[in-house]
Amino acid sequence: MKCAEAGNMSNGHFSHLLRGVWLLWLWQVVFVAGTGSKLWEVPSVSFTSSSNLSESLQWEPHCQYHHLQDRVRITADIPPRLDGTWVSIRCEVRPGPEFLTRSYTFHPTRHFQALQHYYTDSGCEDPAYSLMIRGKLRLRQASWITRGGTEAEHHISKVGIVIHSLAAKQRLASRLPPSCVDLTLSHVMPGKLYELYNTRAGRGCLAALGFSMMEMGLIRVETQHHIHGGKVQELFLGDIHTDWTQRTHYRPTGYQQPLQNAMHHIHPCPVCALVYRSTEQRPPVLPRGSVAPLSLAGRWTSQHCETRPNVLFLTRDFSFDPDQHVWEGVYRHYSDPTCSQPTFTLRASGHYAQGNPSAKVSGATEFVFKVIQVSVTAIEESTAKLLNGTRPGKCGEAGGWEVGVEQDLTSTDGCTVLGIKLPHKEYELFKTELDHRKHLMLLIGERPTDGSSPDRPQRRPTSFQAPLVLCGGGETNPSHRHGSGFNSKQVQLAASGTERLALVVLLVLGSVLCSWICVY
Repeated sequence: MKCAEAGNMSNGHFSHLLRGVWLLWLWQVVFVAGTGSKLWEVPSVSFTSSSNLSESLQWEPHCQYHHLQDRVRITADIPPRLDGTWVSIRCEVRPGPEFLTRSYTFHPTRHFQALQHYYTDSGCEDPAYSLMIRGKLRLRQASWITRGGTEAEHHISKVGIVIHSLAAKQRLASRLPPSCVDLTLSHVMPGKLYELYNTRAGRGCLAALGFSMMEMGLIRVETQHHIHGGKVQELFLGDIHTDWTQRTHYRPTGYQQPLQNAMHHIHPCPVCALVYRSTEQRPPVLPRGSVAPLSLAGRWTSQHCETRPNVLFLTRDFSFDPDQHVWEGVYRHYSDPTCSQPTFTLRASGHYAQGNPSAKVSGATEFVFKVIQVSVTAIEESTAKLLNGTRPGKCGEAGGWEVGVEQDLTSTDGCTVLGIKLPHKEYELFKTELDHRKHLMLLIGERPTDGSSPDRPQRRPTSFQAPLVLCGGGETNPSHRHGSGFNSKQVQLAASGTERLALVVLLVLGSVLCSWICVY
């Protein structure tokens, strides 16, 4: 993507650059690159690294462990250790929507084998086709963009396809141009492996299929150390662009929902075993999940520190009152991937209306949310100074921002520099599920990758963010103030002021950062 194009799509892309600590970190990265030091030695002011280059997660949401009853410590190795097989723990939903399960195996030789099973339904009960991908992966350096992640390069050597029914073959053929159908699908029989791509063939049909392994460009491995001695390892690969036309060349800055190590996963995990034993000819058919009727009443919070595209680290806390159809969301933003260094908190509230069941994602329900009120609390001095520098009438009380003091943005119809506009309407997608312990989870629509807002019906999400857990149903009145974190629901609204500040940062950092950004 050219620089001009990158600038036009930078809604929210550089909100992290507004923080002084993050600027300092960027300067350190530039300095290390300029001095020729090893990139694994990139300094980070927030990392607390041990001798094995692990970072410890200190953040503990106050209700997470109360409900999961399992206190854990989380570490992330840099560079990540990938050897082994990593599998899906549930039916995954990608933008589109696409429904799939994944099983990725990495070898010490840097070779990998990836199995992707695609389905016609959101429960992964009806397999359509499977892809067998072989290639090599080379870890490069600690990411300059997404802190805590590792950049990597991949090379695909072969892609094979197995179609599981004639109906699936017909549906797939309708998505591809005639040339791809003639060259590939015309000879494919259900249950037989057919080579879709090798190093001598072109990639045109892969692109038409929407196939991309750009997720390999950003990698993070986390290990959960449980108090009883067990551990769970999770592999976070780069996010998939919500715009289908962008996904084949998009370089990720956030993560998908993680895969889990087949040897170190949650227990019980019947899906893990099914996916692990699968082959391209025998895709896993997932058991029908327990019915979880949609009920928003209560309080829902993040299970972990969450990473969003455009370098946003946050936690979320929602409360809903179905009787009054009102909601409140409190979202805390941080400057680091362990959510240990808070920068600012946003509190939003308004009304919502429940719509029809989704025609695209079975089991999901359409909603319309209206944001009426937003308050912001600056947690660090640099954020307060930034907000005090805004023009009168553009972001709360001019010159009245203080660290730790919440300020209402209603009187100024939002905050230009944070990209918040009031009032605001969004078209949403909600779904409830039960996890492996039969605890209720809430899935809210995935935010557009470009930082924009789903402010029109045609922009309604077709995939989901990380699940929230039900913290308690005893207090359902959103007017009560809860202390937790804010989702990119309001932060990523058209950030025109952020774009201007980003340009200033680019001018300061000069040609080094310009060449870095233009890659995207």
